[in-house]
Amino acid sequence: MTRREVFAIAATLGLQFLGSCSKPEYESRGEFYGVLHSETVQPQESETMLKEMIYVRIGDQTLTVQLADNTSAEAFKELLEQGDVACEMSDYGGFEKVGALGTTLPSNDERITTEPGDLILYSGDQITIYYGTNTWRLTRLGKIQGRSSSELKTILGRGDVTVVFSTNEREGGAK
Repeated sequence: MTRREVFAIAATLGLQFLGSCSKPEYESRGEFYGVLHSETVQPQESETMLKEMIYVRIGDQTLTVQLADNTSAEAFKELLEQGDVACEMSDYGGFEKVGALGTTLPSNDERITTEPGDLILYSGDQITIYYGTNTWRLTRLGKIQGRSSSELKTILGRGDVTVVFSTNEREGGAK
């Protein structure tokens, strides 16, 4: 066999091998993580929301939150039925306010991309309100209704803020 024939056979086998390879499972789901990528290329969100509402008071503003349909949101609502929960929340990462919940709730973490208004449980005992986006393994508790990112930034303000979570709407109504 000549060197040319050996090269041709090797090239043919190489092409057959490459053609038989399929995409890795993570890539076919749209979750390609390259060296320079820290987010999902095509985030997939399929979480359903309950019709149940809770309320978030920040200063003189009351916001309505539609709860997610998961055991974490159910546990959070049960906690609030025992009484209001106040959290001292601080800015983190330029896209969220985060604070200690004071208890641990069951987690239903999944890879999601947050949106402004998302109420998220992190590590089972931290609660966050997003005014920006982030992709991570998190548990969605609910979604603040009818507020844009800029409105949420204004309402939440800069620095630390006290946020009160409740099952009862207060004077002035939810906005």
